[in-house]
Amino acid sequence: MEFHLWSFILDLKILENFKAAGGIGGYVSLSIIGFALISFASKKRLKQQVNQIGPKWSHPIIGSFMGAIPGCGATIIAASLYKNKKISFGGLFATFISTLGEGSFVLLGASDEADVAGNLKAYATITIFGLLAGIIFGYLFDIFSLRTHFDNNFQEQNKDPKLTTKQNTLTNFLIEKIGFYAILSMAIFLAPGAIMALWGGGIDSIESLTNWVSVALTITCIAFYLINRFFYKNHLCQSDENNFKSTILHAIIDIAMVVTYVFIGLIIANYIIDVLVGKERFIAWTENDNQYIIVLLSALIGVMPGCGGMIVVATAYIKKPDLIPLAALIAAAIATSGDGIFPLLAENRKAGLIISLVGLIVAIVVGCFALSIGY
Repeated sequence: MEFHLWSFILDLKILENFKAAGGIGGYVSLSIIGFALISFASKKRLKQQVNQIGPKWSHPIIGSFMGAIPGCGATIIAASLYKNKKISFGGLFATFISTLGEGSFVLLGASDEADVAGNLKAYATITIFGLLAGIIFGYLFDIFSLRTHFDNNFQEQNKDPKLTTKQNTLTNFLIEKIGFYAILSMAIFLAPGAIMALWGGGIDSIESLTNWVSVALTITCIAFYLINRFFYKNHLCQSDENNFKSTILHAIIDIAMVVTYVFIGLIIANYIIDVLVGKERFIAWTENDNQYIIVLLSALIGVMPGCGGMIVVATAYIKKPDLIPLAALIAAAIATSGDGIFPLLAENRKAGLIISLVGLIVAIVVGCFALSIGY
């Protein structure tokens, strides 16, 4: 299919992705700034980092139940927990395995992206499968001590403070004054809506303003990231990590980087899901009588970054339950990582790729098992 860039823009896909990336930025800001403040307070009081959440043996269970919460918020929080070494890789993996992302709202009948009635029985069934799979495979990761070393993919450290003596005054002003306070202000404004959106809610009275602030946050974060990446050399946040403003500036730099790559990922993923696949084409593929092929296709569509793939499969299942077995929906649910995969890929590419690829294998195995026992 030929892709026309201008047509894509006129269809408001770019604007929608600006808004979506900014909305995800609301979650990201809460978690990154929140953990930065906790770490800062901990260093001041205890001279050490905050301990991990609960004993390590409980992390796959905690992660799996976090992922079962409707929406994508839990995966974004889990990514921040893992970055700050508060949860094991098994707990992180369990969260992404058990999440349904925005597909949960489709099955609950509360989605703005799919005009279909919910299916509570299907939702309950795939939630149980996801919880069990998350716990089991999360423990396997932790038992065999499988994890990735956390390395920020894009943050550059300035090792020599002598190199920071000569600075571009305009660049410093844009980063430490304009960008810093702009992103922080928008993050604070979006925080209440982001908290409510964790469970599919929102503040209706300021919905339009929230959408435009989300767009502005994305644009500001992209500009901030590019300036920081190519022009800003001071990195005040790295020179004095015990300074409050340095701590927050470090968090703002991380937020800008994550939102930038979330936006890029959404553009690519939504083009694949909306243009190359789509519900109609997926339903056409399911006319094949081999249900194991349908399970495989559902898992492959579900593993696409973001929630689009899961929404496609969930909507198709509700509209055509005679063509699509529940096992296919289970496979898509386990394979999907929701929007939380974008910040994880931006901050730790290796962890994101492992979760996506191993999650796909787990999805196919569990989906085929579910089909074999009659689902």
